[in-house]
Amino acid sequence: MLDKEFFTEYGEATQYEIEEVIGRGSYGVVASAIDTHSGEKVAIKKINNVFEHVSDATRILREIKLLRFLHHPDIVDIKHIMLPPSRREFKDLYIVFELMESDLHHVLKANDDLTPEHHQFFLYQLLRALKYIHSAHVFHRDLKPKNILANADCKLKICDFGLARASFTDAPSAIFWTDYVATRWYRAPELCGSFFSKYTPAIDIWSIGCIFAEMLAGKPLFPGKSVVHELDLITDLLGTPPAESIAKIRNEKAKRYLSSMRKKAPIPLSRKFPNVDPLALGLLERLLAFDPEYRPSAEEALADPYFHGLANLENEPSMQPISKLEFDFERRKLTKNDVRELIYREILEYHPQMLQEYLQGSESHFMYPSGIDRFKHQFDHLEEHSGKGERSSSPLQRKHASLPRERICTPRDEDDDENYKTEKRNSASNDCGQSSSGSRGLDDLEHAYSLAAENGSVQVDCSNYNLLKSASINCSKWVD
Repeated sequence: MLDKEFFTEYGEATQYEIEEVIGRGSYGVVASAIDTHSGEKVAIKKINNVFEHVSDATRILREIKLLRFLHHPDIVDIKHIMLPPSRREFKDLYIVFELMESDLHHVLKANDDLTPEHHQFFLYQLLRALKYIHSAHVFHRDLKPKNILANADCKLKICDFGLARASFTDAPSAIFWTDYVATRWYRAPELCGSFFSKYTPAIDIWSIGCIFAEMLAGKPLFPGKSVVHELDLITDLLGTPPAESIAKIRNEKAKRYLSSMRKKAPIPLSRKFPNVDPLALGLLERLLAFDPEYRPSAEEALADPYFHGLANLENEPSMQPISKLEFDFERRKLTKNDVRELIYREILEYHPQMLQEYLQGSESHFMYPSGIDRFKHQFDHLEEHSGKGERSSSPLQRKHASLPRERICTPRDEDDDENYKTEKRNSASNDCGQSSSGSRGLDDLEHAYSLAAENGSVQVDCSNYNLLKSASINCSKWVD
């Protein structure tokens, strides 16, 4: 059992009553806790050695900064970041999120009986979140089921903004990034071969289309083993792109490959997805247009007839573009100390009094009494005794350097292994929050997903809407 002074080094131990360790990984430890001020369950993540690699630290900085600005029911929310004992010497971060139960990857894997209502409601939440993100001129760039948190009441939240970018031009479509984007299976065609000179929000729309197709089919739509294989799978379904689309490609090698490809006729989606609502397939076809110019925006997709009676576009929030000044650090080479100071400045956003002193230049060089050694000793003890009845051990599945994300313990499957072999170290945000509705139609639908807590178990009232194949959702079953 953890000592209740889990976070004494930050002077905030009394606010959080620690319950148990729920996840461990290369980058830190996650514990479940109760916020004694609100009674809310939270997840607290310690990220180890944040500044060991400047590139990883910069992703963490980018993510916590973006999540400070992006407040939406279907986007993860940082509740608190604990104040470090020393401004210039701290190495670890302690970040507080609301506890979530699973992610969409495991929901789809564990449930082969999701209903059309599930599919519609899931897609609706993802698109309204994307509308909000894109209105801020932010591109997520790594949308996939594992980056979407889920609860048993069918609430979804987009997480993992470590690869996201903000646009600072008047035309948000005029964006070009050369670094790695998107897991291959959910990567837009224009990213597979650097096809176009300008990337647009349509790269996220494609990813949402792939996720929606995975909901309908129960398996990934384009599980390519290489970039070439990915393009082959895409064109097998969508057909060979027309000459005008190929003409827009800037990568000559990719242009030659597609031009020389044998002509393929598109496969009707009704054949690929039999017994699926034609309205759902009509929207899917729009989301998966090969040419990004023909994909709808998130707002246009929400207006699709598929969402008739559910969406209320007037109530779907948007926000002003994020200020260019907030991401000035993206334009210069940062040292380890630069990133530490910038992250410290972000931490102060959750400590208003300290922030005011910092901005006024009257901040003292404080040093809180530290309990880090005791903290490490406690976790060493827990890990040493895991598997001895105190807590069941499970294989670590985390490969990410950024914010945390809970995982239900399941063996890695072959698709995961194949997919991860080509992934760079993505930043990951395991964040937790409770979604809320954005329209009357959504209120009505969410009512059908209400939860009943009985004897510590979380159960969905209607068995048709049961997302998690477990009578009890227990934080001890989660792994980071």
